[in-house]
Amino acid sequence: MPTTTSFRTGGALGQAEKAFELLTCEPAPLSFDARPVPGLPDKTMPLDQLRKLVLFERYDSATVDALWRQLALHAREWGPAWVVGAIGVALPALTHLAAKISRGHARHAEDVDSEVLAGFLAALRTADLDMPRLWLRLCWAAWRAGVAVIKPHDTEELPLDLSSGSRTPKMPYGHPDLLLGRAAAAGLITSEAAELISATRFGDTLIEQLAAEQGVTASALRMRRRRAERVVGAAVKRGDLSGPVRTQANAPALAA
Repeated sequence: MPTTTSFRTGGALGQAEKAFELLTCEPAPLSFDARPVPGLPDKTMPLDQLRKLVLFERYDSATVDALWRQLALHAREWGPAWVVGAIGVALPALTHLAAKISRGHARHAEDVDSEVLAGFLAALRTADLDMPRLWLRLCWAAWRAGVAVIKPHDTEELPLDLSSGSRTPKMPYGHPDLLLGRAAAAGLITSEAAELISATRFGDTLIEQLAAEQGVTASALRMRRRRAERVVGAAVKRGDLSGPVRTQANAPALAA
């Protein structure tokens, strides 16, 4: 989580912080039993103290996921106070995400805040708690909801008319995964590049997590993704992916 406690004063995230402050004030702050979470202190602590702990201390992904599994269960089973509490613990990260999304788009800032919060809340209520990388999946849901407010044309690297839904595709078969598969089969991009785009653009994987797993920087992976997306976008505009797919034998692969 970002090492900052600077929160927006207005909008949905500002209101969430005010609600969290009321929930954690003396004499009876809402407290979290950290004892079932391996790696956390063996005690019960107010949620604002828990937030400071996870904000400034480094914990491995197993501990973070176990913490968020407990917080999500509390939010689902123990009522509105725990929903506010869980959101409050996540607010440093949500504020960081919202600020990053709305940078250069000040007039959309409040809408971004609202959607980031709504995306996180929806995932908190519905995410599969048994799957790994829970915290990253919650953040990814918040990020995708916030980005949907902006959609700047100048940073859209895949064609804008592509759908990630399940409607009947139009030529050239616009579902992103189908396009990516055809582009990889044609040798325009590598299968690894297609997988990178699919996982980070249309799946629930954060590029920072993939970078950590592969031992490379996130900026390097973003550059690979950007290059591959430009190749696919150009191929779509030329109509190369709407006809018969060329094989690797007669189409040189372009590195991602």
